[in-house]
Amino acid sequence: MLKILLFLLFVSTVYASNADRYAEALKLYKEASYAEAYPVIETQSKEGNKEAQFLLAHMYEDGLGVQKDSRKAMYWYKQSASKYNYVIERNVKTLDQNDSTFSQRIKNQMHYTSEEKGSHFAFSKIDTKAPAVKSRLLKVIENNFGLLPYKTNYIAPFSYASTTHQRHFSAFNEQNTPEEWKNYVDYDSHIEAEYQFSFQKPLTYDLFGWNEFIGVSYTQHVWWKIYDDSAPFRETNYTPEVFMIVPTSDSIDDKYNLKGVKFGYRHQSNGQEGYQSRSWDRFFMAGLWQHENLFLKAEAWYRIPENDKSAAYYAGEDPKSKGDDNPDISDYMGYGELTGDYLWGDRQVSVMLRNNFSFDDNKGAVSVSYTEPFFNSDNTYWYFNLFSGYGESLIDYNRNVNKVSMGFAFSRGLFE
Repeated sequence: MLKILLFLLFVSTVYASNADRYAEALKLYKEASYAEAYPVIETQSKEGNKEAQFLLAHMYEDGLGVQKDSRKAMYWYKQSASKYNYVIERNVKTLDQNDSTFSQRIKNQMHYTSEEKGSHFAFSKIDTKAPAVKSRLLKVIENNFGLLPYKTNYIAPFSYASTTHQRHFSAFNEQNTPEEWKNYVDYDSHIEAEYQFSFQKPLTYDLFGWNEFIGVSYTQHVWWKIYDDSAPFRETNYTPEVFMIVPTSDSIDDKYNLKGVKFGYRHQSNGQEGYQSRSWDRFFMAGLWQHENLFLKAEAWYRIPENDKSAAYYAGEDPKSKGDDNPDISDYMGYGELTGDYLWGDRQVSVMLRNNFSFDDNKGAVSVSYTEPFFNSDNTYWYFNLFSGYGESLIDYNRNVNKVSMGFAFSRGLFE
């Protein structure tokens, strides 16, 4: 019995030591000390750690701490294929052996490896044979003081709409507009600038033992009439959300290419008051599919109902009335949307489709975006977008808009 206890103590000590060394190697990798991290990452890769295999492949591909070797990079990319759950092995854990308890998982959330692995696992379901795509995905999930890109970040200095946009002085555009303002309902030009910045913060990974990834995000979308007199900001939309991504089982992944399920809560508003206020709150759920370089997201949402405003508000007599700013928004925005992203080489095409599925009064929207590197840059891209339909912005959710935009993107999202 004593020999068995001594043997178990020896094994646990060796394992704990290995886990500590790997955690330290991850920190070195994060700090770009690749040569120092390489020996432990290589050892862990040979022992079957899928996360280490993926990092090792990236190191060989870009010559990070080792000599470039495309054959070795491809080999280790294949070893870390997503269907094997490369982030955490079922039989070899890189964190404390007792992390199966809820209290221990809470402690693990404060650990560097937890924050990193949440993002890594979210992308571990993605499998592609193209090393360039793998490399770009790794750049998306590498940590930068805990904030990561969420949706596409871009600025479009030239955005042209087929009709001029309108100022909104009342609940129903021209109705109840003061007489002296009626000559200023339309903005001066068809052209404006448009930009969006969007980021997410990973909060927890595997807190409930499902390999789930919980995070929060914030997106701000701005329309700027920079070419008009006084260059006003026509509209700003603010969208915070909290979400969870739960990866699917290997059998579902292999059979249906369904990589995960995402659900959460989303608030969206334009930060205005009175008759210019627009806002709504939703619970959403989405399926995330991927086949080779095609990424699909089918999302449905449920709008959280609000009380109606007073009759005086809609008569233009009570702008401070509390309640629903836009009770008919679902008639224009529908109850969900389908998005798709296709990658080939350094180029990406993104499509969004939305429809209210009403046969009597059908309304929807389509958006097509195209990006490619700006003169071979690693993190700046040409950005082109075509939009047609309703819901281009909250202030004009009930107005049909046809628009073309061009500019530069600084990150590109997937499953947007």
